[in-house]
Amino acid sequence: MLISEFQQLIADKYEARDRQRGTAATFMWFVEEIGELATVLASGGSQEQKEQEFADVFAWLCTLANINDVDISKACADKYGGKGVDGFK
Repeated sequence: MLISEFQQLIADKYEARDRQRGTAATFMWFVEEIGELATVLASGGSQEQKEQEFADVFAWLCTLANINDVDISKACADKYGGKGVDGFK
């Protein structure tokens, strides 16, 4: 599955409700999922648990992008595609 396809899948399922919730509240859900991922990584959770938490974090990132009209595939291509990495910010 392409990133754009996954972002569209999330939009199709959840975007109307997510837009009603708004960015601030949605960001809090995203942070909660990052916390769950951190817990699984720190505790040495199973591979399945890690995969599920990574998927949840990515789904909530797509939700934030959707309600803020950001195409993640385009953003990543614009920032990183075909460019050398000149260091870190």
